[in-house]
Amino acid sequence: MYQRLMEHLSTAVLLLDGELRVTWMNPAAEALLSVSLSRVRGSTLCSSMEQEDGMEAVLTKALDACHPFTRREARLVLLGGEPLTVDFTATPLAEDELLLEVEPRDRLIRISREEALMTRQETVKVLTRGLAHEVKNPLGGIRGAAQLLERDLENPAHHEFTRIIIEEVDRLRDLVDSMLGPNRVARHEPLNIHKVLERVRTLVLAEHPGVRIERDYDPSLPDLSADEAQLIQAVLNVARNAMEAMHEAATPEPRLRLRTRARRQFTLGAERHRLVCEVAIIDNGPGIAEALQETLFYPMVSGRAGGSGLGLSIAQGILHQHQGLIECASAPGHTEFRLLIPLETRHD
Repeated sequence: MYQRLMEHLSTAVLLLDGELRVTWMNPAAEALLSVSLSRVRGSTLCSSMEQEDGMEAVLTKALDACHPFTRREARLVLLGGEPLTVDFTATPLAEDELLLEVEPRDRLIRISREEALMTRQETVKVLTRGLAHEVKNPLGGIRGAAQLLERDLENPAHHEFTRIIIEEVDRLRDLVDSMLGPNRVARHEPLNIHKVLERVRTLVLAEHPGVRIERDYDPSLPDLSADEAQLIQAVLNVARNAMEAMHEAATPEPRLRLRTRARRQFTLGAERHRLVCEVAIIDNGPGIAEALQETLFYPMVSGRAGGSGLGLSIAQGILHQHQGLIECASAPGHTEFRLLIPLETRHD
């Protein structure tokens, strides 16, 4: 009876003997650990996966002390090489029997991280719009005053100085407009994401003829509802950022990879979507400094000398207009930006 109850639990439950060999696991545990009971029955649990946080020591301690022990956010690596973050509790049932309950944490950690990212991005957008308003008003006054002054100057040679004022004011105005991102509401129409990627590929090859661009497309992806021009801008901003980083680092054999995948029952922030389009832009450049990764999508933040720090911020803003977001994972030799866009986008 109790076994039938555990078989229907959504929590992963395993029974181990005194040698930490698996004697039983419920279907939730098989799904979580990506392994069948028939495959691991009689083998030690710790031989069925790699441990980064000493799971075997905790299990042995629970058996020896006859006392339950819990470990939070333990890192495991499954037989297929997939990393997994879990909470687990080991409860001795007898001297030679141990009950192990395992709760996955990856999804909750991901939700928390994405909610924080969205909140930060929204805060930055509000602050930027407020700053833009405060800056653009006096800029208009300065420009108007310079034009009036130019008309009253008798010596034409002095017009050069008023022109400098006007040109610098226009440059600052354009910079503020760039910080605000797209200046129009997205026009959502049915769009094949591969059309966007092929357009970006053509533009990047025209700017960097020597680069190798690999394509790994999922042809089964349905059309999404999106603004073509804005998505081209977002993808192009990320791709250009990658190309410039590789160029500055003099990366030998620079390579860019464009990959598309469908993600089912995927959570973005706190909302679960039936189907999400994932566009990955992967380069083999120097990677992004860890100190920059938390603020990478803020305006005016750049890891490159001479970079404006606006490209990624604008790209993230465009994805937010499509109820999506951009994630980044980076290490030397492999930087991956993932653009995630719900395929059932709602419009306000």
